[in-house]
Amino acid sequence: MGTLDFSVLMRHSDRFLEGLMNTIQVSIMALIGSFILGAILAIFRISPVKPLNWIGTAFVEFIRNIPLLLVVFFFYLGLPALGISLDGFVSGTLGLTIYTAAFIAEAIRAGIQTVPRGQLEAARSSGLSYVQAMNLIILPQAIKIVLPSIGNQFINLVKNSSILAVVAGMDLMYFADLVNSDTFQPLSVYTIVALFYLVLTLPLSFLVHYMERRFGQSDAEARNTKGKTKKNKSAGQVTM
Repeated sequence: MGTLDFSVLMRHSDRFLEGLMNTIQVSIMALIGSFILGAILAIFRISPVKPLNWIGTAFVEFIRNIPLLLVVFFFYLGLPALGISLDGFVSGTLGLTIYTAAFIAEAIRAGIQTVPRGQLEAARSSGLSYVQAMNLIILPQAIKIVLPSIGNQFINLVKNSSILAVVAGMDLMYFADLVNSDTFQPLSVYTIVALFYLVLTLPLSFLVHYMERRFGQSDAEARNTKGKTKKNKSAGQVTM
């Protein structure tokens, strides 16, 4: 009981594999959903339309300042009181999506605010609507700027998916609890689970670090090119 026994993985490989696949599935669905919802909320937060701004701000501030568990419990325990029953997997996925979307919205909003305001005004003056200008001009630049930050939120999402175990969401932690109840080998079981989570999160972490370096180099090259252009123009003016 007090030593690591990795034979537990072989004896209960079917449970671990099912939990791993469910964790990957919920992470991918919540990732896509939170990114889309987060982008919409970010646009709401900087929208000139006051009701949309209020809705976006209230939603983000409320969700960011309550525990993830409460959001999941709302879907799993709260909705049945209204006659809507959801299983643990769906409740956990929705809770993860909404909770992560609030943090992604703040990251994207920060990225939008770094884009020069003149670009939005130029896009509007060229005939684009506010939504078109955001989708075609502003958001692509903002997302590129904050992509590493969004990547970190996705890593947190994968780790937070363990909350599904609390509502019988059939994830990796849920099946780990079942295996532990059968084997009474918590050290071995949860060490194996930790390794599974590392397999999921380490590649994402390396990807985020790569993007940070890549975008940092691109920005540096852009600044150097801009500086050389200015110097050439100044030299040309002096020669004239």
